[in-house]
Amino acid sequence: MAYDVIVLGSGPGGYVAAIRASQLGLKTAIIEKESLGGVCLNWGCIPTKALLKSAQVNEYIKHAKDYGIEASGTPQFDAVIKRSRGVADKMSKGVQFKDGKKQIVEGKHIIIATGGRSRQLPTMPIDGKKIIGYREAMVLPQQPKSMIIVGSGAIGVEFAYFYNSMGTKVTIVEFLPRIVPVEDEEISKELEKQYKKAGVQIMTSSEVTKVDTGGAGVKATVKTATGEVVLEADILLSAVGVAANIEGIGLEELGVKTEKGKIVVDKYGQSTIGGIYAIGDCSPGQALAHVASKEGILCVEAIAYNEKKYHHLPEAIDYNNVPGCTYCIPEIASVGYTEKQAKEAGYEVKVGKFPLSASGKASAAGHTEGFVKVIFDAKYGEWLGTHMIGYNVTELIAETVTARKLETTYHEVLNAIHPHPTISESVKDAIEVAYGEAIHL
Repeated sequence: MAYDVIVLGSGPGGYVAAIRASQLGLKTAIIEKESLGGVCLNWGCIPTKALLKSAQVNEYIKHAKDYGIEASGTPQFDAVIKRSRGVADKMSKGVQFKDGKKQIVEGKHIIIATGGRSRQLPTMPIDGKKIIGYREAMVLPQQPKSMIIVGSGAIGVEFAYFYNSMGTKVTIVEFLPRIVPVEDEEISKELEKQYKKAGVQIMTSSEVTKVDTGGAGVKATVKTATGEVVLEADILLSAVGVAANIEGIGLEELGVKTEKGKIVVDKYGQSTIGGIYAIGDCSPGQALAHVASKEGILCVEAIAYNEKKYHHLPEAIDYNNVPGCTYCIPEIASVGYTEKQAKEAGYEVKVGKFPLSASGKASAAGHTEGFVKVIFDAKYGEWLGTHMIGYNVTELIAETVTARKLETTYHEVLNAIHPHPTISESVKDAIEVAYGEAIHL
C-alpha cells in the first residue's frame, strides 16, 4: 500500500505529525512497535506526573497540621504504581491495532520519530533488576528501602523526589559540580537546599566508576574530589540521559548522515537523503515532548507546502525560546539565557529576583520556597530569560515564551494587569525588581 507520509513512531512527535499530515490532505500511515503515545504517554511525561502527584499528596498528609488538619496515612506503594499505570492506560484507550502480520508499505515521505531510551554507561549496564532505567523505576514490584540515583537532570531529580517522599533513602550522584546543571546556577542551589532539607543526600563532582551487583543489593564505587567512597543500596537508577532509537531501521543502507547518535537534519527536519525526515529525540533539538510535537508540525507543513497542499513554508523553531520544565517539588521552569550565558554572550543585563516568600498566594498555599528570576538586556530591554523554582511554576513559563516571541519589552508587561493573588503575578514582581520599581519587596 502506498502513502504520501509514513511516520515511524507514535510519540508526541509522531502522532502529532500524523494528525497534521492527515489534516493537510496527505494520505498518512503511522507505524508503532509498542503502544500508541510512545514513551511520553506510556513511560514518561504522563505516568511520572501521576507518581509525583501521589508523592505530593503524601507530603500534604505528612504536614497536615501546618494547615490546621489532623490527618494520617501511609503510602501504599503498589497502589501508587497501579494508579500511575491506570492514568497512562486511560490516555491510550479506544485505539485498536492491526493483528501484527507483516506487510510492506510505501511512502513518498518517511518521518522518523522513533524517540529515545535510557542512555547506558559501561560502568553501570542496566539489567532491569538492580541497575534500572526510568521504565523499571515506574513499575518496581516493591519499594526499595534505599536507592542510588546517578544523574540529576529532570529524570533523576523527579524520581528522587518521588522515592524520597515514599520513604526510600535516596542518594543522588552527579558528575558535574551542581545538580540540574542545565539550569541557572541559583536554581541549582535552591533545589539542592530544598532536597537536603527533605533528607536527600547529594554528591556532586562525583563519578560512579564501578557497580557490584553480586550481593543482595548494589555497591557503587564513587570517585569524588577527596577520594573514593562505596555506596550501598537496594537498587541503582541510571538517569544519565537519553539515547536516540535510530538503529536497525535501515539508515546506514540509505546513507542517512548521523552525528553523535542523532540524525542530521535541516530546519524542517529533512535529512541528508531526500524523502527521509527526523523529528524529536532522534534529531539534534532538545529531547522534550513539546519540541517533538512542534517539529512534527513544522516538518509536515513543509512537506505539504512542497506538495502544493499548504500555502506557505512554516516558520523555523527558535530553539533558544523553548521552555523546559522539571516536575519535582519544588517545580522548575526556565526559558532563554541563564544569567551566566547572557553575560558570556556579551549582554549587559538587568536581573530581577522575586522570592515566593513575598507572594501572598504562595504563603496561603503553604509553599513559600523558591523564586522567579528574570533577565533583561539593559541596553534595548530585550527579555533574555526567565528561571523559576517553586510552587506550580511550570504553569507560569508560557508568559515569558509568548512575550519573548512577540519581542515584548518590560514596560509592556508591567502595563498588563496581572491577577491578584496568584503565583503568576510573581513574574511581574520580578520584572519590577529588575527595573527598580518593586512594590512588594
